[in-house]
Amino acid sequence: MGQWLERNIVEPGKLPLLLALAAFVLTFAVTRLITRTIRAGKGPFRNVQGAGGVHIHHVVPGVVLTVIGGFGAVASGREGLGPAVCAVLFGIGAGLVLDEFALILHLDDVYWSEAGRKSVEVVVLTVAVVGLVLAGFSPFDVNGVDDEERQGRGTVIATIAGNFAFSLVALCKGKLRTALLGTVVPLVALVGAVRLARPGSAWARRFYARRPRARARSALRAYRHDRRWTGLSRRVQDWIGGAPDEPVRALDHR
Repeated sequence: MGQWLERNIVEPGKLPLLLALAAFVLTFAVTRLITRTIRAGKGPFRNVQGAGGVHIHHVVPGVVLTVIGGFGAVASGREGLGPAVCAVLFGIGAGLVLDEFALILHLDDVYWSEAGRKSVEVVVLTVAVVGLVLAGFSPFDVNGVDDEERQGRGTVIATIAGNFAFSLVALCKGKLRTALLGTVVPLVALVGAVRLARPGSAWARRFYARRPRARARSALRAYRHDRRWTGLSRRVQDWIGGAPDEPVRALDHR
């Protein structure tokens, strides 16, 4: 089965990555389905309580599975059943961990709050980047060149350094998604690097402090971009992970 997949579906050597990605996506989908049923009070599932009534988040078994799968993959070599099993364990653990990425980021239970959208966004980005790697793109590598062109080590090193620099600049400009996708698709990072930085980013604070026109253009472009895409992005995130709770408004005591 594994040999058939490597001959017809993925490149040789990438079967563990495919299994890890499939386990990751399936785990995230099942986890969100279960948490949404718990939230609605339906189905047989309930929150897991530990000793003393402490709520055990699924990031805890996720970390354990990620550690087991990661170290197992390192120790099991590249052939046989071991790498495939470890890849599945790693994918399941990573799915559980990134499903609660916002909790780790904020050190608070923000799963169903507005801040919890970060988890869905990180999962989508992870699937996109790993999918590109499976499709043949390599992080910071030179895509679409033959063996003769790869022999020019100077050109290859310069290209890799340029791709890394573009991604780093895009990250400093507050464009995380562009920077991550740019690690495997160089032109994406180049676009993020040459465009204006987002307000509040490290680049804007450093280079736009004494340039009011640049700050105004940056704010206007960010406003137009957010107005155009934020609504669509939120609807997609709500469809994938569930809509967050409405914020509780403080009572007006008069």
